[in-house]
Formats: sequence, structure tokens, C-alpha cells
Amino acid sequence: MDPTPRTPQGGVVVGVDGSACARAALAWAGGLAARGGLPLTVVRAWSIPTAPRPDCWEPGYVPPIWEYERAVLAALADDIAAAGLPEELPVERRAEHCAPVDALVAASSGADLLVVGARGRGGARGRLPGSVGTSVLRAAHCPVTVVRAGTALRPGWAERVRA
Repeated sequence: MDPTPRTPQGGVVVGVDGSACARAALAWAGGLAARGGLPLTVVRAWSIPTAPRPDCWEPGYVPPIWEYERAVLAALADDIAAAGLPEELPVERRAEHCAPVDALVAASSGADLLVVGARGRGGARGRLPGSVGTSVLRAAHCPVTVVRAGTALRPGWAERVRA
């Protein structure tokens, strides 16, 4: 396990954590990357408390860290499969054992765009990004898009941007 997150060379980076907002961001980022002919890098930062439970987990037994990483990668693969991304879209998946903001900011240094989901709480607070989104907006090395659940790219968007 490499403790230093790698940086992509161009393309779209999206952060996921298994939430509905992250799934919406993944679908949006995948659609944008496909329309723009860009590669997609999907990053999930994790720690033992935030990782999915490994298959070998039992009460009183703490599995080795690589089992947690394997469970994170499996959940990440499930999220990518559920996003309905085009088959021809180049997708790199990464499980980074570090804080989400650290992983996303590091990945943003080589990216054309970083996409995160909005994790607002409803009401006035629901209009704001969550703490990770807010921190990434302040520290990212590339433009950042915050995607709310239920949003979609408009047809013809990529063609208008390229013109």
C-alpha cells in the first residue's frame, strides 16, 4: 500500500464515499469525461472506521488492513458499475488510506477538473457543500465542481464547451 496518493495526468477526478451524493457526482463526472474524451479517476479515501466491513470480519477479530483495502476496492467497483458509465471511458480507481481532503487535493494537482458531491443537510444548510467539499474548494489545484443529487449534464454540453 502506497502512503502517497498518486496524481493523474489530466482528466476528471471524482471523489466517492458510497453516499447518494457521491454516486450522483460519479455519474455526472463520468458523463462529462465521456463527452469530453477525458479519462476518469475515481478516488475513495478511507480509514478503518469509514471502510466497508471486510468479509472476514467477526466480533472480536480485527482483520488486517489489506482486507479493509480490498473491501474498499470492491465497494468502489460496485459504485463504478452502478454509475452506468460508458464502456469506452477509461476509468482508474483508487483507494487511498488517508483523509478525504488530502486524497482529493493531491489528486487535483494533475487533473483538469475535480468533482465532489454536495452533502448538505436540508433547509438553508442543505444549499451548502459539506466539510470535505468546502475544504476541497479552498485547497484544490484545479477547478472544482460540486454536484447535488439529482443533477445531470444537459445534452450538447461538451460540444458547446469545445466550440
